[in-house]
Amino acid sequence: MLKILFSPSEGKNSGGDEKKRALLGLNDARNEILNEYNKIVLSDNEETIKNLFGFKKFSDCKPYINDINNSPLMSAIERYQGVAYDYLEYSSLDKKAKEYLKTNTIIFSNLYGAVLGGDTIANYKVKQGNDIGTIIPDKFYKDRFTYQLELYFSNDEILDLRAGYYDKFYKVTKPYTSLKFLKNGKTVSHWAKAYRGLVLRELAKHNISSIEEFMNLEIETLQIKEIKVIKNKTEIIYNIVE
Repeated sequence: MLKILFSPSEGKNSGGDEKKRALLGLNDARNEILNEYNKIVLSDNEETIKNLFGFKKFSDCKPYINDINNSPLMSAIERYQGVAYDYLEYSSLDKKAKEYLKTNTIIFSNLYGAVLGGDTIANYKVKQGNDIGTIIPDKFYKDRFTYQLELYFSNDEILDLRAGYYDKFYKVTKPYTSLKFLKNGKTVSHWAKAYRGLVLRELAKHNISSIEEFMNLEIETLQIKEIKVIKNKTEIIYNIVE
């Protein structure tokens, strides 16, 4: 099967009414970082909370000051909002496509680490790159979860749609495929998020189960320019055509 690695987003949808379920990987290890997060959030130390969340005003923090162990839960693929998720348009997809995303997308969260799209998570806030108390999230998850992820992916092909920052959480060691987007001959940076969301949507709509199927998938506004193989990475370079 094809597994798609994806980034989270700073923005999140509030609320949720889903049941708690075991998350991908070692939940005992994950509890260590979740408990540290909870301790800070419930500490009443305004400066520490502002620093963790990345806010200047404490009033902006208030929507996120909740006991994470007793907060409403929502599937990860629905929790996030931002450019990539706007282009994914999850809510407009049919039931089969939604299930595809919940089963085959792995999102790399700054708090939860690698979770399946269907794993249920609370509304939280950790500014990208920030430590959680004494824990450095990317190092924590790379050290604790790499072996588990390698076992999990052992029989799968991987399409890596993450932003480069999330390589710090998990570096793919087996052969995998990534994408690059060009417009007028120049690499797209910020708007690459939009095209990653668009690609993920097309994967779900067409129930793509392999890289071979993906290579034969026609995606509106994207045209393959070149394919490069660098060590274990196959990079598909797209021209954006309008």
